[in-house]
Amino acid sequence: MKYLSMAVTGLIVGALAKLFYIGDNSNSWLMSMVLGVGGSFVAGFLGSMRDGQTGAQLKPGGFLFSIVGAMLLIFIGKQMGFAL
Repeated sequence: MKYLSMAVTGLIVGALAKLFYIGDNSNSWLMSMVLGVGGSFVAGFLGSMRDGQTGAQLKPGGFLFSIVGAMLLIFIGKQMGFAL
């Protein structure tokens, strides 16, 4: 049940990141879900760097920061030439 809720939340975050991202963004729903989950972990990683906590513990970021993280992943993918 935990993974199902994580996938649904990732789909929502990915869809919102896709909506807010300016430019060509014609990725699929599956890729939006992956970017949403990945954006959550990017936001959690950047948040743990800011806190200065030691260790490599991954934790999910907040909802808004997850959207920003997914948008960052879209941008990096576009710059590297991946067809997201």
